[in-house]
Amino acid sequence: MSTPTDEQDQGVWLTQVAYDRLKAELDQLVANRPAMSAEINARREEGDLKENGGYHAAKDEQGKQEGRIRQLTDLLRKARVGEPPTTATNAELGTVITIRFAGDDDTEKFLLGSREIAGTTDLDVYSPESALGAAIMGAAPGASVTYQAPNGRDITVEVVGVEPFVP
Repeated sequence: MSTPTDEQDQGVWLTQVAYDRLKAELDQLVANRPAMSAEINARREEGDLKENGGYHAAKDEQGKQEGRIRQLTDLLRKARVGEPPTTATNAELGTVITIRFAGDDDTEKFLLGSREIAGTTDLDVYSPESALGAAIMGAAPGASVTYQAPNGRDITVEVVGVEPFVP
């Protein structure tokens, strides 16, 4: 039995710009349903369905579009739309985090939030459900945290800075 994550409990935080972009994508996909059905019907009329590559390609595309419609509908239903925090002392949704990997002098800066925001910023976006995102949630600058990478290696990072996200 799986346990819901905090993000599932609280909803997904999105900026208004990200929400509007995703809503427009959903509206476009829904509006395209009649055209997709017409395409499938036209391909069906071409004959033997066993060897009709165009028909199967259209059905596959319809399946992908319907899957994306379900994903977007669910995401937008759970979305918490709002501005990012105006002050930030700890790593939380909507903050920009600067980290340094142990043994490395270089730093990396990213936004802690929903990957759906990625289209609205030049920053990399890490989900709070990712191994790194989960490890640093709540951490303050100066904190060192260790998390397990997907390959099983333990990775230690130092939180160098936390600042509000400015869209």
